[in-house]
Amino acid sequence: MLMHAHVHGPTARTSKLLRVSLLLTLAYIGATVVFGIRAHSLALLSEAGHNASDFLALLLSWVAVYLGSRPPTLTKTFGYHRAGVLAAFINALTLVVVAIFIFVEAAHRLAAPVAVQAGTMMVVAAAGVLMNGAIAFMLHGSSHDVNVRSAFIHMLGDTLSTASVIIGGIAIVWTGRSWIDPALSFGIGALILWSSFGIIRETLNILLEGTPRGVSMERLASAMKEVDGVHDVHDLHVWSIGSETHALSCHIAIADIPPSASDSILREVNEKLAHEFQIRHTTIQFEYEHCEIAHGCVMPVGAEEAHRHKV
Repeated sequence: MLMHAHVHGPTARTSKLLRVSLLLTLAYIGATVVFGIRAHSLALLSEAGHNASDFLALLLSWVAVYLGSRPPTLTKTFGYHRAGVLAAFINALTLVVVAIFIFVEAAHRLAAPVAVQAGTMMVVAAAGVLMNGAIAFMLHGSSHDVNVRSAFIHMLGDTLSTASVIIGGIAIVWTGRSWIDPALSFGIGALILWSSFGIIRETLNILLEGTPRGVSMERLASAMKEVDGVHDVHDLHVWSIGSETHALSCHIAIADIPPSASDSILREVNEKLAHEFQIRHTTIQFEYEHCEIAHGCVMPVGAEEAHRHKV
């Protein structure tokens, strides 16, 4: 029995970008904590918490990059593609936890306002915009992978939320109202939650082996039926091994022909799946008996009704 594996590991460039991003983020976390305490700014401390989750996100993504590039083994026949998906799921969950913490602290700060040093707040936030924006820009080219995209969304969200801290600092200088700082934190928390939901939804779909995003089962079956010699397609299943690696299994009804003649049908079906749907890992079973109940290919078992298959 042959075991096929298709490894689509992230490039060395992506791994290097993640390492650089880790160092920059760690340095900025230290700065936001120190100056956030000095400026009595909850918004800056919220940014420190958000960036701490970003550091974890980048670290998990980097580990997943390493694992995802490892080849399949006899015990991990699909390799480690799911490592990146799992890392993205954990990253998104940490965002939810951080958002809840920010909401609680902002509520406390609204109840007991504290004077904020808006100048320090704006200077540190400006540095954060530059750093987070640079990291987001570097990761953007690799954001087609859900693992790297989760890190990219973390950094993009940080860029936008840090920019809002600058706006909040300006508003505090103009109005002298300290409640703007915790109100801004609520906005940052809402942005964090919004950025996490899409990743949670996509990673859960992959982990639960749902139909890949953007794949229409009806269109997929119709395309396969367009191949000459294919009479019917049923018991069709499509799922994702990783965010960029999809797999398919199905039964295809064909005429009663020898396996050597059916090889061209199989080859054409696989070419169509690869070119039109980017599905390159397939398990296709040919059959020439009529399937009374196509979905699930359930048939009564009997000597005269035996379901005959040829692979």
